[in-house]
Amino acid sequence: MFDLLRRRPRRASGLLVLLSLALLAAACTGGAATPNPLPSAVPTPSAPASSTPATPLPSPSPTYPLTLTDDEGTSVVIPAEPARIVSLTPATTEILFAIGAGQRVVATTDFDDYPPEAVPLPDVASYTGVDVEKIVGLEADLVIAGGNNFNPPEAIARLRSLGIPVLVVYAPDTETILRDIELVGRAVGRSEAATALAEAIRRDFEAVRSATAGLPRPRVFYELDATNEIYGPADDSFLAEMIELAGGEPITTGSPTVFSISLEKLVAADPEVIVLGDAAYGVTPEVVRSRPGWGSMTAVRTGAIRPVNDLLVTRPGPRIALGLRELALAIHPGLALPPPVSATPAPSNAPSSGPSPEASVSPAPSASAERRLLTAAR
Repeated sequence: MFDLLRRRPRRASGLLVLLSLALLAAACTGGAATPNPLPSAVPTPSAPASSTPATPLPSPSPTYPLTLTDDEGTSVVIPAEPARIVSLTPATTEILFAIGAGQRVVATTDFDDYPPEAVPLPDVASYTGVDVEKIVGLEADLVIAGGNNFNPPEAIARLRSLGIPVLVVYAPDTETILRDIELVGRAVGRSEAATALAEAIRRDFEAVRSATAGLPRPRVFYELDATNEIYGPADDSFLAEMIELAGGEPITTGSPTVFSISLEKLVAADPEVIVLGDAAYGVTPEVVRSRPGWGSMTAVRTGAIRPVNDLLVTRPGPRIALGLRELALAIHPGLALPPPVSATPAPSNAPSSGPSPEASVSPAPSASAERRLLTAAR
């Protein structure tokens, strides 16, 4: 999604990931909230034909050894269909489970939180580094890592030097997220399921785009963190793109590499809507209204301060369409949206968590670390 906050202290780590990619990734679940269902690899009925992209022909099953080019331009040779996969980002963990390869995942990170089956798996990485020896001991035959310093390049290089294939993914925009889903699918022999999932997400994105077409586009500030400094989307970032897709005009920091913005600059930009990506860490509209200097902003005066589940909005994985829907509803309350295509019951080895695909804000202690890492990494 994700390096800005990556090296900030692990506060309500929410920013760590998000600021990394400009958002690479995404946050944790927790509390009493019910997890959102993973999108299914098999899409349900599509949106109207006029707004639905053409569906590609099913991809043939890959033949191994397989050579793929990852998001850093490295040619990665995968000798045989992977049976023991290590995922070093929460987003790729979700992808693997969503396309039916979850039973082959043998280790993840200490901030993986979804699906529930992934939580008890061994941890081989944290926001501070990667345990190469542990990965070797697990006899991994494929590692999927995060680029743009989400995982340390030296750890990736060492794993490769030991003969373990490492596929690096890094999505600076929504289209790359979908291509990465397809790339992961090819790597693990689940091309058809991955292609179907990506197409379902594309249709959900198009449904949001169509629903917001012609509506007023309010000025929107997405708050990542405001504990000490104020953090929001950088110029041309993944998060800014999400706001645009959701029918808003993003207020950005003025730099493609800086995620902090001064209070003076934010007041001058005068947001009409403030979206609280840090809501899971105790930030409420009341907290925002009580801040010195914020009262003159239109969003504060009109009460247009709305929490969202940042995990869904900023994690570049299978539930990204649910995040876009939640963001669109925060910007345009009452917006009429068709049921999501990419939120049908999950594959047999992934959980199905109930009929409602819509998100609720769910606090998670480790989410902040991932947000900062991801934000920096995007």
